[in-house]
Amino acid sequence: MAPNTLTIFFFSLLLLSTTTSTTVNRRTKPQYLKLPLLHKDTFPPSPSHSLSSDIHRLNTLYSSLHHHKLHRSAKLPLTSGASTGSGQYFVDLRIGTPPQRLLLVADTGSDLVWVTCSACRNCSARPARSAFLARHSSTYRPYHCYNKQCRLVPNPNGGACSHTRLHSPCRYQYSYSDGSETKGFFSTETTMLNASSGRPVKFKNFAFGCSFEASGPSITGPSFNGAQGVMGLGRGSISLASQLGRRFGNRFSYCLMDYTMSPSPTSYLLIGKSTMVNYSKKMSYTPMISNPFTSTFYYIGIEGVYIEDVKLRIRPSVWAIDEMGNGGTVMDSGTTLTFLAEPAYRLIVSAFKRLVTLPEADERTAGFDLCVNVSGEARPSFPKLSFRLSGNSILAPPPGNYFIDTAEDVKCLALQPLSAASGFSVIGNLMQQGFMFEFDRDRSRIGFTRHGCGQP
Repeated sequence: MAPNTLTIFFFSLLLLSTTTSTTVNRRTKPQYLKLPLLHKDTFPPSPSHSLSSDIHRLNTLYSSLHHHKLHRSAKLPLTSGASTGSGQYFVDLRIGTPPQRLLLVADTGSDLVWVTCSACRNCSARPARSAFLARHSSTYRPYHCYNKQCRLVPNPNGGACSHTRLHSPCRYQYSYSDGSETKGFFSTETTMLNASSGRPVKFKNFAFGCSFEASGPSITGPSFNGAQGVMGLGRGSISLASQLGRRFGNRFSYCLMDYTMSPSPTSYLLIGKSTMVNYSKKMSYTPMISNPFTSTFYYIGIEGVYIEDVKLRIRPSVWAIDEMGNGGTVMDSGTTLTFLAEPAYRLIVSAFKRLVTLPEADERTAGFDLCVNVSGEARPSFPKLSFRLSGNSILAPPPGNYFIDTAEDVKCLALQPLSAASGFSVIGNLMQQGFMFEFDRDRSRIGFTRHGCGQP
């Protein structure tokens, strides 16, 4: 496998170490939060491993959607799929008083922010940054089980609560499709993030899960890659995007730069409206589509797929959300490849096979249906792929976003078929590379542009 091949991106939100900070309140509102994004190039070891991790992740997300349909009246948030080892972004978060620094997995496919917690008093034997030390923070407070916030998380006791007991914390329990599980207290804390002013901003009463029990491969094994929790960026009310976004125009955006460039350019996650782009002139917008069975995922509508500006004959029903909440298309930061409903996928692969002039590779990379030999080609040429989205916007990624290196002198089409009838299509982070994506939650729309990406 070639160096940097199919690297899954990671990022750290690098926060200032200065002791000076600003507390967000009605009088002090920084323009936006500006968080640099970095990636690591040590995971996954192969394209096939990436594909396996993506499939594992999608199975978890689909399982979460099915669980929500069965418990629709409870209005429970969806189980996080971020911790299944695929396409992870790392968030370097400071939480508590004094601040403790933890590494979380950021995920647009989940709502709850949770961290590994420890109740130790003398914690000298515990490795640094391995858990949040709740007793060592003066601002840590678990919610009481009768607090209305407790209804926002799945409760292991079925909602049972002693209203008379002073110390009856709100307990939550999240289960994953592979049997992994996290349990703990739904709590509040103080956290600190960078603002565009260059000064750290303190946020009080930030709601999160303090996990005292975690088990299973998804959240303790090598696929979790040393993280101490998950940071949900979904559409639900308890996500980071919801809790902090309300103070910054209820929007966030990110830009994933081409990680194969040298030196590697800086990417950013922004919470709030920045001055990076002239929004009215350079942004294209597509509405967020609602699914009555979940409030977490960012659905978009695909109205057509074009190759070399020729529309493929794909039935509109292939992209639709049905009466059971199945189908549709989700933008996801935690999935590397792009997964499309099988009828659409087969037509796209057939069209590419007709139009690609390069010879097929002698050996296809496992799990990929179209691989070509690019030896001797300094700048190989590939047919142009574009998606017409709802709102009459066109997403036209460069070929490097959908033909990727999988071995020396071999490039493969980075699309996969979605065969599960109960699933949804996913636009993964490779397809998003090089675009600024803005999630405008007040106007229920997603904007995108190739202008100004990575320039704060």
